[in-house]
Amino acid sequence: MEDKELNLVDHLEELRKRIIISALAFIVFFIVGFIYVDDIYKWFVGSTKLLVLGPSDIMWIYFMLAGVVAVAGTIPVLALQIWLFVRPALRPNERKITVTYVPALFILFVLGLSFGYFVIFPMVLNFLVNIGQDMFVTNFTAERYFSFILNMTLPFGVLFELPVVVMFLTSLGIINPFVLAKIRKYAYFVLIIIAVVITPPDFMSDFVVTIPLLLLYEVSINLSKFVYRKKLKQQQNEEREEEKEEVIEA
Repeated sequence: MEDKELNLVDHLEELRKRIIISALAFIVFFIVGFIYVDDIYKWFVGSTKLLVLGPSDIMWIYFMLAGVVAVAGTIPVLALQIWLFVRPALRPNERKITVTYVPALFILFVLGLSFGYFVIFPMVLNFLVNIGQDMFVTNFTAERYFSFILNMTLPFGVLFELPVVVMFLTSLGIINPFVLAKIRKYAYFVLIIIAVVITPPDFMSDFVVTIPLLLLYEVSINLSKFVYRKKLKQQQNEEREEEKEEVIEA
């Protein structure tokens, strides 16, 4: 009983350590983003002048842009800390494979943000501006403009990480491709709802967003199958090695 309690305390202490490191990484990246927020702002808006309705709006923009930088920078650190936490429970070959997921998470997050910003954002913005150009004078406040960008990009940054997350969970034995295939229709429904909610009310926009999301899910299933088969093969090889050792010992 005492051994179990000590083991639990060790796990909690290790978890605390990983959380603290991730939190410190977030703070560091947040400070870096805050320092370079002027350059980030100019990259997004160029020479365009956006409106602010009060001094608090300026500070909100600083915190929002620095926060996005902090999230993007913390993702690989957080992924590494999660991997280090579960590493003792993994086999040597699983450790080598799963550690490659760390940079992949960051790359896919950036790809998702890029897809949202360069594909979805201009499509939705043009639709909304053109629909009311004959009735309204279009002026954007900085707060609303960057909130809109955030809503159009951050969800895709998260969703694009789905394949790597599925591979990692399959490696740990938490999920398998059969479960993913079984819940496919429910997953499709959720992804379609997400696509409809974040795009303008026209079929083409919904179609352009829905197809990549559904493809991501199918890619996730296939990658899960690959990892699952490799995991089974490795287990079978280990069982054969154990049987050979038992025969030799006998």
